[in-house]
Amino acid sequence: MDSTLNRISASAAPFSVYKFQKLHFLSSSSTRISVKRLFCSNSKLEINRPQDDAVLDESAFEAQRLRLDAKAREAMAETSKREMEADTEDDPKAWKWVIRKRIWDFMEARNFAQNPRPVHHRIPNFVGASAAAKNLAGLDVFRNADCVKVNPDSPQKQVRFLTLSGGKKLLTPQPRLRTGFFSVLESHFLPPNAINEACTSVGVAKYGRPIGLDEKIKVDLIVIGSVAVDPNTGARLGKGEGFAELEYGMLRYMGAIDDSTPVVTSVHDCQLVDDIPVEKLLIHDVPVDIICTPTQVIFTNTTILKPQGIYWEKLSLEKLGQIRILRELKSRIERESGQKLPCGPSEKLPPTAQRRRNSRK
Repeated sequence: MDSTLNRISASAAPFSVYKFQKLHFLSSSSTRISVKRLFCSNSKLEINRPQDDAVLDESAFEAQRLRLDAKAREAMAETSKREMEADTEDDPKAWKWVIRKRIWDFMEARNFAQNPRPVHHRIPNFVGASAAAKNLAGLDVFRNADCVKVNPDSPQKQVRFLTLSGGKKLLTPQPRLRTGFFSVLESHFLPPNAINEACTSVGVAKYGRPIGLDEKIKVDLIVIGSVAVDPNTGARLGKGEGFAELEYGMLRYMGAIDDSTPVVTSVHDCQLVDDIPVEKLLIHDVPVDIICTPTQVIFTNTTILKPQGIYWEKLSLEKLGQIRILRELKSRIERESGQKLPCGPSEKLPPTAQRRRNSRK
């Protein structure tokens, strides 16, 4: 294996492989408990889903998805340029873009990237993604899971395939939460030989069952995409849009996951870094417990606290405007609780939050 695969970071110090240790569930506050009760009520949040007798226009669906994805990447490119040009003291997210760009540039330059390319402003697809998925599927936490939540990005397609082909329930978000929330897929409800198609965006739209926030579901494992991840701490960077964090927060509010639910990522070896400053992470950033690459499995034994839900005071009006399910959830909580939820500042100047650590067991 090329030595350049070891680490693309500020230092060349080797990292250790740690044993996985489950994080203990933290007791909920009274506010959290009351919100959770709201999700068990009889009222339902409306989900934008096609009628059962509607025929999906696959070509139109895919064309619209690609168009909206391109538009989103253009917006993120503008955001990254603006934030990287800003003083890091004034914009606490600028350092994240420096790391992301370094990884994206390196993967393209060394041809470790796979289609769709270029990988900039994406969860990058990579050479060996199937091998990383195979390593992930060999984990006890995967083999023992009944329901696995997997992100919809290209490098995790094989993970979605192994989930369905293994007879497990697959929970996957609708891309950028544009048209709804999550969809559930199960292999025994699919037509013969449809598993591979069901792992694509079109397949999820065709065969998935959209769910709402009232769904009674238990997720046993979360698989999340990454741009960069630190094997020493479990600190992770996504592509910069924050959807993985929102998905995690909504699953917490549903009671579908807790602190003990393992979070796994699959990445190329060159996406391992050691220069993500834990103290600069935001309170909603999701750490990972296990990293699977094409060549190794790393148990991070992370001590970074996992998010406890949606932090409305950090959620900008811009982000609320993009995601219908969040707007409906916010209105519902306000209506049921009789209290106005806060909103965060503009995404141009996001707030910071010091990250505390659990003591290692």
